[in-house]
Amino acid sequence: MPSILLTAPAVEPLSLAEAKAFLRVEYNDDDDVIGALLAAARIHVEAQTRRALVAQQWRLTLDVWPADGRLKVLPAPLAALNAVRVYDDAGHASALDLQSFVVDTAGSQLVFAPWALAQPGRAAAGIEVDVTAGYGAAASDVPEPLRQAVRLLTAHWYENRGIAGASGTLPVTVAALIAPYRMLSL
Repeated sequence: MPSILLTAPAVEPLSLAEAKAFLRVEYNDDDDVIGALLAAARIHVEAQTRRALVAQQWRLTLDVWPADGRLKVLPAPLAALNAVRVYDDAGHASALDLQSFVVDTAGSQLVFAPWALAQPGRAAAGIEVDVTAGYGAAASDVPEPLRQAVRLLTAHWYENRGIAGASGTLPVTVAALIAPYRMLSL
């Protein structure tokens, strides 16, 4: 089930000022570099954990409804269901009633009765589900261990930006901070 980012987060888990204070950078010459590293660190932590740190809009596409009536939403945590559309064989979308779905934010899933929903007419990507995922709209809503992972990864990349051929592995401290938040595939 592909997930497509529709709207990126409005803020990063750390402000530029917080990052500069952590890095002990008092000048403005590297603001663009630090800002880019912050965004990259957030994206990297999100990819490793399969979670959205700050609220963002995503579109999930499915070919068919899951037979068990449970749709696991990744990236987690699921915050809200925004829209559901089913396409007929001519490619026309029909919006479904959101009341047909139970939004389980704790389990980051949608629960529904699959036999009661319209079936897609096209064979591929006949269902679109738009959701909001993330811990909240503010940086302070992100759990502190994940914010610290972003801090440490930003610092690691800032301090080692001239090193070519880096191993690509996460620093041990970052890996340890994000380990409890990782969502693994079975």
